[in-house]
Amino acid sequence: MINTIIGKKIGMTQIYDDKNVLMPVTVVQAEPCPVVQVKTVESDGYNAIQLGYSSKKAKNTSKAERNHAAKAGLELAPRILDEVRLAETPEVKPGDTVSVEDFKADQLIDVIGVTKGKGFAGVMKRFRVAGGPATHGSMFHRRIGSIGMCQTPGRVFKNQKMPGHMGSKRRTVQNLRIVSVDAEKNLILVRGAIPGANGDTVVVRSAIKGQKAAA
Repeated sequence: MINTIIGKKIGMTQIYDDKNVLMPVTVVQAEPCPVVQVKTVESDGYNAIQLGYSSKKAKNTSKAERNHAAKAGLELAPRILDEVRLAETPEVKPGDTVSVEDFKADQLIDVIGVTKGKGFAGVMKRFRVAGGPATHGSMFHRRIGSIGMCQTPGRVFKNQKMPGHMGSKRRTVQNLRIVSVDAEKNLILVRGAIPGANGDTVVVRSAIKGQKAAA
């Protein structure tokens, strides 16, 4: 059974549950994803399938990409390819599709995405460092402060919180709960927030650590 699908984050909204409680949900549009390649232990050393999402224009597709997609019976090469590891030998073949119908309400899932990029940020925004006094004349308001001594240890320790690029990291949010699935519109409503901006590509999979209920 394939428990992973690639989709697009549409945005957030609010809905009422059966007990008339308002809850925040994220809408993910997951169109049917074709199986582009199947890997097995005998041929590749492990079991996995390669899923495709969206499609590229023919003029933007290389010959290798066209031939790779043609083996699965696809006219256009997928814009995004993602490999899904499986514990057992896949029962699907190239050309089959994975859709939102493989997911159901109240199912626990993990959502993988790339967080929003925040650009270059200081330590107060990036790591929530307290900063210095806000009074006049302190000359130390939002700066990093001391990062080490001259003689001992005479260097900056590893993992020292420093200013730098913030965001744009691949992150996984675990144990989110599916509120509902709309098979006609290829929509999955997930309770809570997921990584990424509206329009970003995300990967939805069955929860690996699905022991606890989603918050």
